[in-house]
Amino acid sequence: MISGYLGYYIIVGAIALISGLVSSRLKSKFNHYSKLHLRNGLSGAEIAEKMLRDNGITDVQVISTPGMLTDHYNPIKKTVNLSEGVYNQRNASAAAVAAHEVGHAVQHATAYGWLTMRSKLVPVVSIASKMSMWVIMGGIALMASMQMGQTVAMIGLGLYATSTLFSFITLPVEYDSSKRALVWLENTNMLTQEEHSGAKDALKWAARTYVVAAVGSLATLLYFALQILGRRD
Repeated sequence: MISGYLGYYIIVGAIALISGLVSSRLKSKFNHYSKLHLRNGLSGAEIAEKMLRDNGITDVQVISTPGMLTDHYNPIKKTVNLSEGVYNQRNASAAAVAAHEVGHAVQHATAYGWLTMRSKLVPVVSIASKMSMWVIMGGIALMASMQMGQTVAMIGLGLYATSTLFSFITLPVEYDSSKRALVWLENTNMLTQEEHSGAKDALKWAARTYVVAAVGSLATLLYFALQILGRRD
């Protein structure tokens, strides 16, 4: 059993290492571009509010939320939540993040298909992400002595597959939001060329964190699929 999980621990370790490197690079980029102050003098909150108005969205509120890189759009409360380092700051990083989060609000307002699909999966994934690994490992343990272990393990695999699907559906949602943000920033001449390049680079690295998460989830899913199906006989 211990040797059987060795491959899993190797995958987890490799994913954690790559994720850590990408996250470190992302923080470095945001710190770098946070020193690139905007010539227009607008804060992240002001940029977000302007982008909402330009897109005809009047029922979404821009609020401040504690923490670093905790920015997100809440479709239920209809709030663009900007971290303290974005809400009040007036730099390229703040502009990029603020516009990106409003991009999600625009997706919501226009019923963007991938966002709608992801939203429908949230309740299922919130449960699956907590239970899947326990069910998989419990099923594999039972397979050594009980025939029902195979069924339990497959149920766990199905739960984990849901989380993997969610991580891949997230990719077009995030990339599209960044595209909407960058197009708006460019079309409105909100940023100088240097500031726009910085915002684009920062969002590129932010998107890569989601890519790493999706690939890591797929690798883990395939590993356990081989473990479970390989023990059928």
